[in-house]
Amino acid sequence: MKVILLENIKGVGKKDDILQASDGYARNYLLPKKLAVEANAENISKLNNKKDANAYKKDVEKQEAMDTAQRLKGILLKIKVKAGENGKIFGGVTSKEIAENLKEQYKIEIDKKKIEVKDQIKTLGSFNVNIKLYEGVIATLKLQVISE
Repeated sequence: MKVILLENIKGVGKKDDILQASDGYARNYLLPKKLAVEANAENISKLNNKKDANAYKKDVEKQEAMDTAQRLKGILLKIKVKAGENGKIFGGVTSKEIAENLKEQYKIEIDKKKIEVKDQIKTLGSFNVNIKLYEGVIATLKLQVISE
């Protein structure tokens, strides 16, 4: 009997896989526990529609990430901080502060977890910060840390 898996089953297959299962296994285990549905024309059609919708959604998200990357390319983000002598900053500039300043100055919302700051920025000057917007889409933001 052909079935469509509704969940990942170790040793059998992954969610949304269509596979051939023995009649007893399908009728006595997979179907009663709602781990699979019979692979009839209606269910296969639903599965294909679901896959198409997910592919479209991923394309839209990737395009939005690429547009945001283009916007970030031309930006020089200036962050004012309190600094002592020798250009040392009290504290440091974190990814959270970068995200807040981007939202405040340029109206671009980016999750702070996507901003990659290798080490906390502790000196005045210019830096390049990588932002992972989407799988395979990485933008570089020019950041200038200046004294108040």
